[in-house]
Amino acid sequence: MLNQLSDLDLRLIRVFLSVLDAGGISAAQTALNVSQSTISTQLATLETRLGFRLCERGRAGFRLTPRGEQFAQSSRQLLENIDHFCLDARQIGRKLSGQLHLGLIGHAAMSANARLGQAIARFRARDEAVTLSLAVLAPGQLEEEVINGRLDLGIGYFWHRLPSLEYLPLYTEHQMAYCAAAHPLFRQAGKLTPAALAQHDWVWRSYPLPEADGPGGVFSPARVTALADNMEAVAVLILSGQHLGFLPQHFAAPLVQQGLLAALNPALFSYEVTLHMAARRQSSRGEVLQAFLDDLAAEHREAG
Repeated sequence: MLNQLSDLDLRLIRVFLSVLDAGGISAAQTALNVSQSTISTQLATLETRLGFRLCERGRAGFRLTPRGEQFAQSSRQLLENIDHFCLDARQIGRKLSGQLHLGLIGHAAMSANARLGQAIARFRARDEAVTLSLAVLAPGQLEEEVINGRLDLGIGYFWHRLPSLEYLPLYTEHQMAYCAAAHPLFRQAGKLTPAALAQHDWVWRSYPLPEADGPGGVFSPARVTALADNMEAVAVLILSGQHLGFLPQHFAAPLVQQGLLAALNPALFSYEVTLHMAARRQSSRGEVLQAFLDDLAAEHREAG
């Protein structure tokens, strides 16, 4: 009785199925390129291993026994499963598989998000089976998630420069100071001076932004009476008419067109901030993350 399957058993099973497909031992000689006596010996060996007779063979011709018919069906299923296993094993060897966790700040420029979307499309065109998750987070939370390893990749503002992470500049965002239509400075907006702003309240970010923050930064408002951790919250506080504040130009543009906001003085109260991609250094990356980074870099190169 066959208790354990060996390589020899698999070879004998294939001989048996070849004889069956050919319709007999003599007809199988050509396909197997061996003599009839060798085939007969191989069939007898398989029957001994199994403990039952598979076929009747002799002058009356070749005919399967009832057990032989059942065994033939099971054998074909076995070989089919082996083929599927080998195919899957080959796929595992070349297919990207696993998880990829991406994070980005909210209200990024649509052109930047479009490039990210194109990078995802390029990545999905690979031979991959990756579960992708995308989170939109406040800048402070985004950096924390990347540093702690809960995100594989973050795109946004980063004020730390940790040696374990690599920071790649992706694009520049233009920030301008605004007031709302309900603010007393609205009618004078466009040519306001620092002296005119000295007695007015500001909303500021709750996270550091070296390009703007004091001391030593470009702007250090004397009266910061509100803090916010994302652009939507900053916009709400500005729209209240009680605070001045900075917003990305692309984000504020629709509100300016509606007459709800006005820039204080683009020549004096504006600055550029570079958004970076932050990820583990190359030596610590898995192949899934590296493949996506390659695709993201390619999209930004092609976009100029």
